[in-house]
Amino acid sequence: MHFTSSIVATLGMASYASAHIKMTSPKPFGASSLTNSPLLADGSDFPCKQSGGTYDAEGASNSMALGSTQPLNFVGSAVHGGGSCQISVTYDEKPTKNSVWKVIHSIEGGCPARGVEGNLDGGPDTPVPDDYSFSIPDSLPTDKAVLAWTWFNKVGNREMYMNCAPIDITGGNSKSKRDTAAYDALPDMFTANIGNSCKTKESVDLQFPSPGDSVEKLGSGSVGGPVGNCQASGGSGGGGGSSEASSSTQAPSSASSASTILPGGVFATVSAGGNKQASVTADAAPVASAAPVVSAASDATVSDVDVPANNCSDTTAGSSETAAGLPCPDQEGTWNCISGTTFQRCASGEWSVVQSVAEGTTCEAGISPNIKFVNVAKLRRAARFSNEHIRRHQAYSS
Repeated sequence: MHFTSSIVATLGMASYASAHIKMTSPKPFGASSLTNSPLLADGSDFPCKQSGGTYDAEGASNSMALGSTQPLNFVGSAVHGGGSCQISVTYDEKPTKNSVWKVIHSIEGGCPARGVEGNLDGGPDTPVPDDYSFSIPDSLPTDKAVLAWTWFNKVGNREMYMNCAPIDITGGNSKSKRDTAAYDALPDMFTANIGNSCKTKESVDLQFPSPGDSVEKLGSGSVGGPVGNCQASGGSGGGGGSSEASSSTQAPSSASSASTILPGGVFATVSAGGNKQASVTADAAPVASAAPVVSAASDATVSDVDVPANNCSDTTAGSSETAAGLPCPDQEGTWNCISGTTFQRCASGEWSVVQSVAEGTTCEAGISPNIKFVNVAKLRRAARFSNEHIRRHQAYSS
């Protein structure tokens, strides 16, 4: 009897392991041999599950016009209760660990399946019944690029899934091919659970530190930010991550998740983080909901911009950093600008992790109901943008 039970359990686990999810649309690299497994826990196959033939397009092209809406579909049955997904783009045709990935769409909860507590019926070849879509921003440079779908599952092992697809972004004009300011201003792709000291919490939908301006919230349960030493950068990092205790929050209200368009081409998305999340840890302290992201749009010249808080009136000049997770009673929604270069916010009764201000901007130091960002220099082309991409477009910039 024990022998029979062991066989059944083993077979069940084998079936479970072989039925993960993979992307079918856009058509990924190496579709004929692409596995549905997550990235390795040490991040050694980041990005795109690199292996022999990873960047073999097998005829896939995935032409995408600026401003168009594109389908996002999956196959498999082990959806792990859904989770959160991001769509990101790099202009490196064969991405490496040092490639820069920029987020164009985030789905918090309900991805790659909605309203599922565990897994779906079926197997690895069963289409996921839910359909998704994303839009190609009008401001992206037109050229060949690589799109990544990343997924952080809600239940089960703490994993990161990543499939990549070749895309050809079309439309626009010759200026569109070389104007990268808007692309550079997008948030960096979030990474976790791949040996980079950043982890996601189980049984809650991940709330991305930097979701960007295009966000869908499809979950119906608890949401929570990551824990540990987290950054929204493209590299996988190294070393073992440490997991901190962190309390989750319920799905944010409209007051804490609305995207607000501000003068001068600046947007603030409440419940999102800055483009770069500072490395801040507090022993045995929970990590609060992330603070809003403030990012400059393409060639905007931004003057002073106030981002309002809710129901607050006190102002404290010359503020210093407050450890993430410390309580902030009676200060809900207030901002803390630290030395003009970083900031944090009181959200859900706790101070968030410290975020860096957008490149080319500063903030007025102090704790205040409003945070003022000042553009001190026009956004410059990101130094990390690949030299290969620059060389490809020298002819257009002459």
